[in-house]
Amino acid sequence: MSGQTPEKPDLILDLKGLKCPLPVLRTRKALKPLLPGLIIEIETTDPLAGLDIPHMCNEDGHVLVFSERTETGHRFRVRRG
Repeated sequence: MSGQTPEKPDLILDLKGLKCPLPVLRTRKALKPLLPGLIIEIETTDPLAGLDIPHMCNEDGHVLVFSERTETGHRFRVRRG
């Protein structure tokens, strides 16, 4: 998924500098207390996050709304399932 960023996030996670598995673990922790339908934006520099965050969404029932590569890593928007 790529293109324009739809919908403003309810929460922004800056996970730049963290290595696998921390981006996924911190994303899960941030999503847990949120109400279904809320959106978080995640920024990472870990190359594996490009695979790990979409996989986590699929496994945990969240929706990957948006994904893009940035100069330093990845940016994701995830809707809480």
